[in-house]
Amino acid sequence: MLTTYSPDSALLRETFSCFPSGVAALSAEVGGQKEVLVASSFTVGVSMDPPLVMFAVQNSSTTWPLLRQADRIGISVLGNAHASACRQLAAKDRSGRFTGIDVLTTDGGAVLIGGSPVWFECSIHAEYAAGDHTVVLLEIKALYADKAVDPLVFQGSRFRQLEVV
Repeated sequence: MLTTYSPDSALLRETFSCFPSGVAALSAEVGGQKEVLVASSFTVGVSMDPPLVMFAVQNSSTTWPLLRQADRIGISVLGNAHASACRQLAAKDRSGRFTGIDVLTTDGGAVLIGGSPVWFECSIHAEYAAGDHTVVLLEIKALYADKAVDPLVFQGSRFRQLEVV
């Protein structure tokens, strides 16, 4: 039965968690330092012309103000073998986020995570205020896909793998 929403952040979070999503690492080299932000709000196919993808970032993020300074941002849709790497990349302690993680840095400074099924190199197209988040549209400048690697899926507050039925 449908319940009228009242301000209950725990119920809202639990309800949102029922929707499965991919997990993307957005990363770049900024001032000689690799920065990364992990997002389950990443969306592809926003626009074909120009080619746009998007994600939403919390306004309280301390990483986004750094990352948004980059000319190019790498987006790596994480693969089904990246569950532990995802936790590491999202850690509060920035100093060890990339330790032991296979990365490729493009000439434009975008950082891409090895073993990912999808890579995009993007620039910021636009940002829009959206409550306690900011919606960021990114324009695709380069891309790569490996159909042999399945994506990591986040649903019910845990990582899952796809199964062909």
